[in-house]
Amino acid sequence: MIKRFIAFYGPHKPLFALDLSMAFVRALCAILIPLTTRHLFNLANAPVVEIAGTIALLIALVVVLAFSAFNNIKWGHVLGTRIETDMRGVLFRHLQKLSFSYFDKTKTGHIMSRLSNDLFTISEVAHHVPEDLFLAAVTITGAFGCMFWMNPTLAAIALIPLPIMVLCGVLFQKRFRLNVRVMRRRVADINANIENSIQGIREVKSFASEHHAIDQFDEVNHDFRASKETMYHTMAAFHSSMMGLIHGHEIVITIAGAIMVFQERISLTDVLVFMMFARFMTKPIDRMVNFVEQFGQGAASFERFTEIMDIEPDIQDRPNPVEPETVTGNIEIRGLNFAYEGNAAKVLKNVSMSIVAGQTVALVGESGAGKSTIAALIPRFYEAKEGTIAIDGVDVLDLRQRFLREQIGIVQQSPFLFDTTVRDNILFGNRAATEEELIAAARQANILDFIESLPEGFDSPVGEHGVKLSGGQKQRISIARVFLKNPPILIFDEATSALDTESEQLIQDAMERLCKDRTTIIIAHRLSTVKHADTIYTLRDGEVVENGTHQELTALEGYYHTLYTKSLF
Repeated sequence: MIKRFIAFYGPHKPLFALDLSMAFVRALCAILIPLTTRHLFNLANAPVVEIAGTIALLIALVVVLAFSAFNNIKWGHVLGTRIETDMRGVLFRHLQKLSFSYFDKTKTGHIMSRLSNDLFTISEVAHHVPEDLFLAAVTITGAFGCMFWMNPTLAAIALIPLPIMVLCGVLFQKRFRLNVRVMRRRVADINANIENSIQGIREVKSFASEHHAIDQFDEVNHDFRASKETMYHTMAAFHSSMMGLIHGHEIVITIAGAIMVFQERISLTDVLVFMMFARFMTKPIDRMVNFVEQFGQGAASFERFTEIMDIEPDIQDRPNPVEPETVTGNIEIRGLNFAYEGNAAKVLKNVSMSIVAGQTVALVGESGAGKSTIAALIPRFYEAKEGTIAIDGVDVLDLRQRFLREQIGIVQQSPFLFDTTVRDNILFGNRAATEEELIAAARQANILDFIESLPEGFDSPVGEHGVKLSGGQKQRISIARVFLKNPPILIFDEATSALDTESEQLIQDAMERLCKDRTTIIIAHRLSTVKHADTIYTLRDGEVVENGTHQELTALEGYYHTLYTKSLF
């Protein structure tokens, strides 16, 4: 794990070197100031010029100490921030590669916690740990070197508390890591709970369930408080122990120095210098105290970072994936069986169907029949262990994922709009589109008139999840996206199931234009969206039980006819 962490310093070696060099200068000044002070006290009968020069040197050392501290603090934090930025970029890019199955079982709040809180903690460790260790090592080593040179006996006595401090740090470090790991999980739970409550605020209020939402939040909030109080108990025990040892270190030097002065084995000036060294060592020792706490938090956070980084996407391109020059849109599904991860029951059972390029095919059936699962398997959002799906005779598993998904346009029942402008949301279909192409796509999707009526036109914000727009307006913007994408294959997953009659008619008109000369799969409950399909596949409990045109299936008076007469479409 340490090796993986150190790798993030690679792009920032010059900044890291600057940080450590400034730390070295700070440590050097901390050693030279007591020695210069000792020299000053020994200048009782020296010329005024030499005394003045020594005082000037002391002042210069203080100035250099302040200058090096400024640069050490500034560039050290900049180093940590840049490493944090790099890690967040690496983690975000990795998340983009993970399959749907990971997001199906991972709360968004937990992911957000790792992208923000955990990486901030790691950034603090990234610059404080090496800097503090280096500063402490140089200061303590240099100070004790000078102290042994001045008086080995008193230096040996002053050395006694240090091993106890190290042992204290080692004992508490493990407890810190455990406490922080629990606390981080509680923070992630709070984030997830807040996200659910805020995103579902309309449902909470419509069901008058504010008290239930508050109770749920209070539960996770109290768990967080308990875990943090436990961590603070450990922290208080550690800090108080270390502070006691640090002050005890000064007292040991004071008592031993006083006895040796009485015995005339050391001068009072040297005892004063020893006390100055002890004072200058207090800061590095204090840094070592903080190091234990920070390292515990950083190690726990980095473990959570590596947990995600070690997850491999379930769906990966095969060696030498295929990218045909053209895609006409013939789709062949043979013997398809599928069950979601962690669910033993099969969602699809031996499903087979043929879709000719340019045809419109409808998938119908009651909820849970497997319609949306087929729509998710074609672009390889999930992969079936049994059966095949082929486009133009090529197994989708042999196609490059990016290429495959570029050939498919999907309009969902509840399209997701990003919290940005209308323009950006439509251009998501094709970032390279011109203004003319953008306007044409909006016109074809029957949304241009509405956009032009907005105060800022295409640059009007849509709000989080498109909250400022109606369901029909969001749907037409999502269709405009697909017009810009211009794929040979379309999938409409219940695109009009929750719309009013006027919105449905506008979307139907847009869909008809979009479907022209494209292979289209429509999943729908409303008869108006499927009765004109070239072929209708009726699914029941994951199996295809009937297929044909609307007229053929109603004439059979089978399962489709039953659904039709019950007005489930």
